[in-house]
Amino acid sequence: MANDKLSYDRVMLKISGELFGDDEGHGINFSAFEKIAQDIINIREKTKVELALVVGGGNIFRGRYKSEQVDEATADYMGMMATVINGMGLQEALERLGAPTRMMTAIEIKAVAEPYIRRKALRHLTKGRIVIFTAGTGNPFFTTDSGAALRAAELNCDVILKATNVDGVYTEDPNKNPDAKLLTNITYQEAIEKNLEVMDATAFALCKRQNIPIIVFNIDKLNDLDQILTGHNFGTLVSEN
Repeated sequence: MANDKLSYDRVMLKISGELFGDDEGHGINFSAFEKIAQDIINIREKTKVELALVVGGGNIFRGRYKSEQVDEATADYMGMMATVINGMGLQEALERLGAPTRMMTAIEIKAVAEPYIRRKALRHLTKGRIVIFTAGTGNPFFTTDSGAALRAAELNCDVILKATNVDGVYTEDPNKNPDAKLLTNITYQEAIEKNLEVMDATAFALCKRQNIPIIVFNIDKLNDLDQILTGHNFGTLVSEN
């Protein structure tokens, strides 16, 4: 590994909230925080990559779980708060294992995290700190996938790595159709036109505009992420070509 040249130097890792939950992706599982944190630290030790993280909140609450009793914008803000809880749990796990971190929020909650300021985030990354971004974009009607794409563009990340509970992008939902086929390569435009739900269309469009490749992979392979960072792809690569 030491002789392998990094294909990506600054990486945005998007972790779905369900991965912090129980076997069904619900609630908070502190063992999951610790396992993911240890894998992240192992990757840092292997590669020395500059690492930014965006966490989802679906294990606690999703804004799309709205009803007639809750305004859609309010539901989205509730979802943003859920990502802050996950961010705190991941930061705690990382720091217990000795990793220097900073957590930044798109909505100011100064008692627990720094407000997002682009220049400060860039400085943290160049100082070797793992930076955790929470509260999405800070605006309703946008997903945390869009938040990851936005932060990746702002911070000049070389790639977005999206950790999920499946092996990559499929022709259909593999949990519903066992005959669904894994796509190893797909363009941004194909992902948008086929309405592949692994990320939302806004995130794909922003990555297309900024030419930021996206690699979708199974969280079970997080500890093998050094293979991706040195150009040995697994999962699905979403790019211009």
